[in-house]
Amino acid sequence: MGILAWIIFGALAGGVAGMVAGSKRSGCLYNIVIGVVGAFVGGLIMQFITGESFNFAFNWPSFLVAVIGAVILLVVTGATKRK
Repeated sequence: MGILAWIIFGALAGGVAGMVAGSKRSGCLYNIVIGVVGAFVGGLIMQFITGESFNFAFNWPSFLVAVIGAVILLVVTGATKRK
């Protein structure tokens, strides 16, 4: 994927992850960073679980892995709402 695709993909994945995790912060740049880093984290987790490298493309499995990685990132960093 090109840089523009990573930005769009990251913004979408970060936005969905923020809604799922109940993130306190929001904003386009924040969602892009969380989504791209979350995609990386999700890819590492998938590689660890399956033993195979995970290739990201603009498809549903990649989007799901990116969202799961971003949710994990938000929970680990404590960027979610506390009740």
